[in-house]
Parts: sequence; C-alpha cells; structure tokens
Amino acid sequence: MKTVLICGAGVGGPALAYWLHRHGLAPTVVERSPALRAGGHAVDVRGVALDVIDRMGLTGPLRRARTEMRGMSMLGPDGTEIMRSTEMALSSGRLDSEDVEALREDLIGLLHDATRAGVRYRFGDSVTALEQRADGVRVTFEQAAPETFDLVVGADGLHSTVRRLAFGPERPFLHHLGAYVGVFTAPNFLDLDRWQVWLRADGVGYGIYSARDNTEMRVNLGFESGPLDYDRRDLDAQRKLVEERLDGVGWETPRLLDAMWRSTDFYFDAMAQIRMDSWSTGRVTLLGDAGYCPSPLSGQGTSLALVGAYVLADSLARCGEDHRAGFDRYEQRMREFVTLNQALATENPGGPPSEESAERAKSAIDLDA
Repeated sequence: MKTVLICGAGVGGPALAYWLHRHGLAPTVVERSPALRAGGHAVDVRGVALDVIDRMGLTGPLRRARTEMRGMSMLGPDGTEIMRSTEMALSSGRLDSEDVEALREDLIGLLHDATRAGVRYRFGDSVTALEQRADGVRVTFEQAAPETFDLVVGADGLHSTVRRLAFGPERPFLHHLGAYVGVFTAPNFLDLDRWQVWLRADGVGYGIYSARDNTEMRVNLGFESGPLDYDRRDLDAQRKLVEERLDGVGWETPRLLDAMWRSTDFYFDAMAQIRMDSWSTGRVTLLGDAGYCPSPLSGQGTSLALVGAYVLADSLARCGEDHRAGFDRYEQRMREFVTLNQALATENPGGPPSEESAERAKSAIDLDA
C-alpha cells in the first residue's frame, strides 16, 4: 500500500486524506498545531467544490453549518451608513446562491470527522527535512523519529515548509497584492444579528460579521501596504502593526482594537498569491495555498483546495505506480482552473470581481475529465 505524508490539517490536507484513503492509499497527516486550528474567517465553498463535498457525503452537514447572513452595511470612515443590502454580502456574494459560506473551523471539523477513522493524524509536529530517494522520501520531523514515505504533499499554507524544503525560498513564488489583514474572534458587543458591517477609510478598513448564534463576531482589520518585514511568530508585534495603521479611524475602531489585543486566535498575514511553474518535484507535490494560493481577495482559496485534493487523489489512482504521471495529470487538469480563480483577486483592485467572472471561474473544471 502506497504511503503518503500530507503536511497540514487545514482544508486541503484532510480532504486529500479522505480521497487517498478511498483509493486504497495510506495517508498520514502531520500538523504543527497541537489540535485543529480554531478561529479564522468565514470561507466559501462554490461551484464544483460543492460537487466534491457532495461526493464526500458532507452536503447536509455543511449546509447546516452555513453562516446564514441576512445582509450587510457599508460604512464611511465616521461610521455613517452609505449602503446596505439584503440581497448580497461582501464576503460571500448573493445570499440566494447555492454556494455555501461557513466558518473555516467548522469546515475543518467536518473534514476531520470524515477522516479520523481511517487516517493517521499527528498533531504538534512538523517536518524539518526531506531527503528524496529512488524508492521514497525520508522525512525528518521536529518531534517524531524519521520515517520514509512513498510520496509527500505540502498542504501547509501560504508560507509552506514543504515548499521551502523541496523548491527553495518562497520569495520567487510569493506575489504581494498590496495589503495585510488581521483576523480574530471577539464578543458580539455590536449586537449584530446575522449581519455584516464593512468600513472603508483612506487605505484602511475592516469587515465584521456575527457568528455562533450572534454570540461572537469575526473581525477582519486590514490596511494597504507594500511588503513589510516582521516576525511572523511575534503576534504582539503584528497586533502593533494593525493598531498603528488604524489609529485615528472613527466609529468603533478603538473598541475593536482593544478586542484584538484580548483575542486568543489572532492571525495576521499578507494578501498574496503563490505562483509556480510546477507544483511537483520528484516525489513531492503541493496542494492548495502551498502551491497556488489565490489570496482571500479571490474568495476561492477553500474551493481550490477541495477541488485540488480530489483531482490529485484521482490522478494518482488512475496512474497507479507512476506517481510522476499522476502529478503531471494533476497539474494539467488544475492549471487553467487555478489561473482563472487567481485572476479574481486582481480583476477589480479594492473591490470584488464581477459576478460573471466569479461564476465562470468557480466551475471551470470537470471532475470526471
């Protein structure tokens, strides 16, 4: 039985583990975090990604977990409402769409529940070295003893360790899109009722929406900037960056910044894309954000990861022992789909892509081709 190490227990990793197990392979998922990561923003499952979810038998649970927004308000810098809609929400699009918006942690929980019986998970550990050999990849871990796998898949996000070890430094692959965002959970002190609020000022802004039966808010504080040099492990330094950029913005900004300092799930990163000529080298390949992050501006990172997981597993299964042919098939089938979805992030700088572009991109692949 072919063994596959999957690095990352976000969306793509568990989804790939599910399909590999279905095809008779033996996946192991290693995750740096000591448990499934909580918090994070709402994510969208759209178009053909919904077909992947349906083939996993998760359509019902996912729809029950949807955010069910009633609408949104757009505010000016002083908090004055300048627009509202009960037909669409900026984070998810039209509210009457078949697409599903859910909290990231809820989707990850569903994927983990669907895989934990047949998949080995190793939390609180990470890969430190990869040695490719003719018959496998010898993997060195931070905690566990070294182990050899037939294949290794990096599903470990924008700043992928597997990508760095297999392809080199991220600089040639990371394309900054001119903004940063900090995301965290806060008590719903704004009393939002399944509602989103978006505020825009000069070069800064934020989006807030209720969650967990309106007991919580998910807050996204962002600012425009070129690439910044900061320590990605120093959360307080990152909070300080956000605070400095939003200083002086009106309405509820001071209370939101105070909640940011109190949050326990704060996450900060650049709006950026990963663009690579190839996602595979030898016995190592990349999945989702690690290989082709479209950035949150596209709204399609989750869908790309789900579809990529399905296509990668299917390609490996069809090509049997020839993993190179499987990787080639995976890239050939996914490349145009990735390109169209990455383009959504840059089509309309400062705003969402057109509905026509989004509709075309989200279904631009045939799962059965």
